[in-house]
Amino acid sequence: YFQTVPIDVVKADPASIKVTATGKSTMTLRSPDDVVVFAGSAVDKSSASGELVYVGYGASAPEYKWDDFKGTDVKGKILLVLVNDPPATAAEPKLFGGKAMTYYGRWTYKYEEAERRGAAGVLIVHTTESASYPWHTVVGSWSGEQRMLPRDASSPPPLGMRGWITDSAATVLLEGAGLDMAKLRKDAESRDFKPVSTGINIDFSATNSVKHLSSENVVGVVRGHDSKLKDQYVAISAHWDHLGIGAPVNGDSIYNGSVDNASGVASTLAIARAAAKMPTTRRSLIFLFVTAEESGLLGSQYYGEHPTVPASSIVADLNLDVVTVNGRVRDLDVMGDNKSTLGPMLASLVRPQGMKLSPDAHPEAGHFYRSDHFSFAKVGIPSVSIGAGEDYVGKPKDFGAKAAADYNANRYHQPADAYSPDFDLSGAAQISNIVLNFARTLANSAVTPTWNADAEFKAAREKSLKPVS
Repeated sequence: YFQTVPIDVVKADPASIKVTATGKSTMTLRSPDDVVVFAGSAVDKSSASGELVYVGYGASAPEYKWDDFKGTDVKGKILLVLVNDPPATAAEPKLFGGKAMTYYGRWTYKYEEAERRGAAGVLIVHTTESASYPWHTVVGSWSGEQRMLPRDASSPPPLGMRGWITDSAATVLLEGAGLDMAKLRKDAESRDFKPVSTGINIDFSATNSVKHLSSENVVGVVRGHDSKLKDQYVAISAHWDHLGIGAPVNGDSIYNGSVDNASGVASTLAIARAAAKMPTTRRSLIFLFVTAEESGLLGSQYYGEHPTVPASSIVADLNLDVVTVNGRVRDLDVMGDNKSTLGPMLASLVRPQGMKLSPDAHPEAGHFYRSDHFSFAKVGIPSVSIGAGEDYVGKPKDFGAKAAADYNANRYHQPADAYSPDFDLSGAAQISNIVLNFARTLANSAVTPTWNADAEFKAAREKSLKPVS
């Protein structure tokens, strides 16, 4: 089956971007040296104007008893917000996930929360440490075309401006108003923090080109046999898109995406083919090949918001984004293993094979929020992304780490991510068998996965499972 996904493409004319500050601090913010700003929706002309209000981390997280807004009305304001989470403390080492980033730390959440509160725009303060990537990544990601889903009629009004500001530019801007960026950052680490009105007015305007495109999610189903459970589903997902034709590297402009993510698509197809030939399970299996992951998880977001079956009927999503082409492993890297019972369930399944789940080596980078399983988690579906760890069978101890570093440096999102006859697909077969067995186990189990008590998505699941009155 095909699910059409509408996609809007918006690009600001660089010469038209204007960001000025007046009031207690007056300066012109230069794009892209000081700021990277873009439209919050698909409009020919975008604008935002309002007082700059500093809201710390911009988090409203009841499960952590944390509220950065304290009832302050920010409607029509431009919010200045820090990226990442409030830091954990010695007294609360697991506050906002400890070292691991939660959804409250992601830039997507900052924009969504501001939108819900009626803000006119957002500027996120960038530091390499807090964002986990340098300023040139911000420039490369957000200064060109922006792809987004069309606005749903039930959504709140869009932000007039989304954007980032360098820490140095924010520091200078606030100094002019008698405010200390370092102190404000420190103040935001406390539950007692309250929003700060800066007395600075921000004006933004830009002229955009807008295109309306469409793509497709591809959906396959292997029906279950249990009359009471066949309308419940275990989902296996992978994204079929990559970057297409782009800037040439060594004369090659075709960005193939062989590992990212033809490997996941091939594995998911193999799992589906095997599942169709095996005895049916109690629940049904649904196979999702989603589009526009590289444009911001748009295909999976659209599916999550417009599921072909009720989201409450999907008991789990198992995502495959980059499957190893380097051989068999003794461990798995499972994004989200510590957020729901899926992690312990998978660990129990692979333990008899002498395998284990390895912890995320860089939890502060927020990898959980950067692939399609996250879109399913947002609507409450317990979700993980399953990949190989770094302990390779028959290889030196440091082989896995070196292979990952080499891929990231030389092939990730580059034309060189192409098929090679040197691929060792025994590891891809191994991972695929594990996912197949896990999916079938979940589809036959009397127990369904649940979110942990401190997971950001527990409330969404509880809401989706409530009977409609």
